[in-house]
Amino acid sequence: MAEVSYFTKDGLEKLKEELQKLKTTGRADISKAIAEARDKGDLSENAEYDAAKEAQGLHEAKIAQMQETLANARLLDESKLDTSKVLALSIVKIKNLKNGATMSYQLVSESEADLKTGKISVASPIAKGLLGKKVGETTEITVPAGKIEFEILEISR
Repeated sequence: MAEVSYFTKDGLEKLKEELQKLKTTGRADISKAIAEARDKGDLSENAEYDAAKEAQGLHEAKIAQMQETLANARLLDESKLDTSKVLALSIVKIKNLKNGATMSYQLVSESEADLKTGKISVASPIAKGLLGKKVGETTEITVPAGKIEFEILEISR
């Protein structure tokens, strides 16, 4: 049984677009590479042909994996989510109690995670430590650098 993934509307659209691109232009590019390698002669000793066929296999595996993710994807209606505690898709403003730094993260699915835009996976250690907490609560989270204590300042959508 595959794992259910929760997506925002934008995240689900990006997944669909990427899958469509892999199915169309990606397959066409690989087909062209295989045809070019086949035209070069004896297939038993053609490393270029072998590489193109292996790339095709990897490409098809990626398509299958993305189709499975899409089949098990659930769209979350952000307007109906509770903002009294941290949940998936929450935007959480936290304060590091050790150095006083504040940061804001949105908890999203693994495939939507992008630290540059402040989106972290719900499977990350920080997100796991924040899930279910309320404004004003503190939580100690074990990260690769050690244990860090955070205070939850604000929860929004």
